[in-house]
Amino acid sequence: MTLGLDPEIATALAPMAGAMAQATPPAVGDVEARRAMWEPIIGAAGTAQPVPADVTTTDHHVTTGDGARITLRWYAKEGAAPGSAVLFFHGGGYIFGHIDLFDGPVSRYVSASGVPMLSVEYRRAPEHPFPTPLEDAYTALLWLHEHAAELGVDPARIGVMGDSAGGGMAAALSILARDRGGPAIARQILVMPMLDDRTTEVDPHVAPYALWSYDDNLTAWPALLGDTAGGPDVPPTAAPARLEDATGLPPAYVEVGQLDVFRDEDLAYAVKLSRAGVPVEFHLHPGAPHEFDSIAFESGVAKRAIADRVRVLRSF
Repeated sequence: MTLGLDPEIATALAPMAGAMAQATPPAVGDVEARRAMWEPIIGAAGTAQPVPADVTTTDHHVTTGDGARITLRWYAKEGAAPGSAVLFFHGGGYIFGHIDLFDGPVSRYVSASGVPMLSVEYRRAPEHPFPTPLEDAYTALLWLHEHAAELGVDPARIGVMGDSAGGGMAAALSILARDRGGPAIARQILVMPMLDDRTTEVDPHVAPYALWSYDDNLTAWPALLGDTAGGPDVPPTAAPARLEDATGLPPAYVEVGQLDVFRDEDLAYAVKLSRAGVPVEFHLHPGAPHEFDSIAFESGVAKRAIADRVRVLRSF
């Protein structure tokens, strides 16, 4: 028996798979074509489910260390009690996506959990390569800690969360905050995180179902890291899979689909954290490709994954 799509996911993906089969994939290195292809898909997926009416948003702006002005969007559920909060980073391979496209998913997390979130409009590669996106993330972490009291947030209960590249950002920020002796992070919630710039070898079991492809990886990592991508000098704050010492990192929730290009690096990262004494909850979803939850949101596996994330959001 070989690996294959979960039947419910296969049904949901069929229209998209048919359209993609007729389209010519963007060439390796073509960032603009990927933005043009994926941002409408992300936007449509984000609004395919109802946007909760009980969540309000407020935009804040902060100046980064290099003088840029970035947007931080605060999502809060009406009537929720003060307590924890989560810094959220959207996906997009570090090269596409922005916070507006993720209003739906973030609002749904906040409505279901009662936990407020701060979504970060970090700058994207290749216009803004590493370390700029991560420094934007760190600026946002500092801002949330500095404004915790007025937002009704316990600074000891601030977590980080992201999907895909956003999951990689959450992992990298956890490392950076530890190494700098910065604000404490209570939990890292890593959803199908993008962690390893060395993931280039095609797995024939995964490739037929890879919504985020190996060519996408070969485009995104060099956009973020330039000529250093794949070489010996990439730091773990750029690609967390490079981490050698995971001691002292926050407890982690890590999940990935079995048909995801990031499967092996995510599993290896969960093991690495575990061996350093970091509490880890890990989920490997059979029959699930990248971003299965946003496309096949009615599937049983997506509902279970969302329920697990909401449970973890409520747990610290």
